[in-house]
Amino acid sequence: MSKPLLLIDTDPGVDDALAILMAHAHADIVALSVAAGNVGLAHTVRNARTLRDLLGATFPVFPGCATPLVRTPDEDAAFVHGVDGLGDVGFPEPKAAAEGEAAALALLRLTRELPGQLTLVALAPLTNLALALRLDPTLPQRVKRLVVMGGAVTGHGNTGKVPAEFNVGFDPEAAHVVFEAFPAFDLVDWEATLRHGFDDAEFDDWIAAGDHRARFFEQVFRTARDYNATHDRNGVVAADALAMAVAIDPSIVVRSETRAVAVELDGRLTRGATVVDWAKRLGRPAQARIVLEVDQARFAAMVRKAVGAA
Repeated sequence: MSKPLLLIDTDPGVDDALAILMAHAHADIVALSVAAGNVGLAHTVRNARTLRDLLGATFPVFPGCATPLVRTPDEDAAFVHGVDGLGDVGFPEPKAAAEGEAAALALLRLTRELPGQLTLVALAPLTNLALALRLDPTLPQRVKRLVVMGGAVTGHGNTGKVPAEFNVGFDPEAAHVVFEAFPAFDLVDWEATLRHGFDDAEFDDWIAAGDHRARFFEQVFRTARDYNATHDRNGVVAADALAMAVAIDPSIVVRSETRAVAVELDGRLTRGATVVDWAKRLGRPAQARIVLEVDQARFAAMVRKAVGAA
């Protein structure tokens, strides 16, 4: 079976890093389009280039939006990922430069060049995708699948806004644009991430058995791991890795619900919340396949291979 072709929109980010290692191990990466989110755009673009060097890869890196579409964000995630987004390890300047083409334009061009062939994996705030959609609303017709890491479908978010998840909460208007535009997509939310963590000791065994990718990830993950240990996040929690597993192999999903999902834009306490029509009361098209459970053993095997411990 041929490997899936992945177009990855990302804001690296420690969990993005693991997801990109997985993508390289199990699929073909066509390009990375990069947004601000976990940390500022200068850092996320540099981190994407660092990951490309680590993998000895040649896929292009396209810088995207440095800010959300409308409002200045209330927070980033440097307190989890480190100021530079990769645990403040201090990696050397990456070898190859980023591309000159803007991410939104690259998303449109690549889907035109490879219509119906690309799985679009959205691991970042959805700013780049929203801008691309505003430029060309026919984009969804050319995408084979869209997998979004974002949201908190029963309001157990991870931001200062209680119900909101970080990617959607960072740029709610962008998420609104994307959720309204795509007639079908897979949604891997924060709550699913918490249900699919890895045991610390088991994960340490994978790192010890791995190669240079494992050593890299061990370094960058220290800051996030320390944060998780003091904030009721049991085990190794890797949101973007879970979304990447679903993107690479949709059959890994063993339980899901397809429902209409929208984004709250105006609430004083709820801005950025993902609102799910669980009871199908609103008569809106059910566009989001909400991933509730995956085959954990297969997910673990995908991560092990990504760090060279398979």
